[in-house]
Amino acid sequence: MCLWEVRRESGASIRINDSLHEGSSRFYAEITRLRQLLELTEGPPSDRISLLFLLDELLMGTNSKDRLVGAEGVVKAFVERQSIGLISTHDLALTDIGGLPPGAIHNVHFQDEIENGRMKFDFTLREGIVTKSNGIELMRSVGLKV
Repeated sequence: MCLWEVRRESGASIRINDSLHEGSSRFYAEITRLRQLLELTEGPPSDRISLLFLLDELLMGTNSKDRLVGAEGVVKAFVERQSIGLISTHDLALTDIGGLPPGAIHNVHFQDEIENGRMKFDFTLREGIVTKSNGIELMRSVGLKV
């Protein structure tokens, strides 16, 4: 017999799509899902769920200013509720979310090389924020004049 029970949930905001049929934009679908994930962590500590979250390209469907303000709020809420997770982003502004306890966020990155117009990864996780950019090189490799 167990004297205590830990409620655990996992939540993801990955591969969310627009739905013209449902009248929902990708952004609206994402923020609705984020609200659902945060609701899992609400309430008194004895009722809270330990949440593991996976968020891909957090708040991608909005402008950069709203994305930063929104991401800071969402990440702070998850940290305050002792959730743990991973967030992927190409938006370097999101790598510097302030107002959190030391060590609450740990930035890591993957690097790539472009060979014959194709990206090649070695899938080695590296410490810190990515310092190499490949977007312009990739755009040029497909013939865009940038």
